[in-house]
Amino acid sequence: MLAQIFNLLLQVGVGLVCSACLLRLYMQYHRVGLSARSGNPFGPFIFALSDWLVLPLRRIVAPVGRWDSASLVAAYLLELVKVVLLWLLAGAHGPAAQMPLAALFGLAGMALSALSGLVIVFALLSWVHAHSPMADIVDRLVSPLLAPIRRFIPLVGGVDLSPLALLVLLQIASIILQGLHFGAVG
Repeated sequence: MLAQIFNLLLQVGVGLVCSACLLRLYMQYHRVGLSARSGNPFGPFIFALSDWLVLPLRRIVAPVGRWDSASLVAAYLLELVKVVLLWLLAGAHGPAAQMPLAALFGLAGMALSALSGLVIVFALLSWVHAHSPMADIVDRLVSPLLAPIRRFIPLVGGVDLSPLALLVLLQIASIILQGLHFGAVG
């Protein structure tokens, strides 16, 4: 019972901070302002969750183009720590050499889940025509993913089905990722 509680707390805590690092990476790539002055309601929250790890890593991990490599490395390190702790909690069964790969698959799965969540929020906000800073930010993050799909899928009766198509593609990618993970790790 205590192991399950620890597992839950670890999953939630690492998931929250890891998601903040990934969102920081993605928002910076799309040049979405993160400061409170930019009107981004997520910025201060993302900074509060991730600065403690990302800022020190920036001293040793350089950005790659528009990609904030320190945020990606921070998310990966958090996922790796989680995998190691869960491995130790399980009695250190299985080869330790597979943990870095398991962390990579876990991070990729988290990114796919986060993108799916963003698409769902985007679709919901588009139905209610919310005019808020949050709606603008979600639109700026999801629209680049929808643009190629919109070239192939026209409006059907005035309804944009591209978010649904993107969700299906993300789910397919998740299934493929799980299959690769199972084949590579165990």
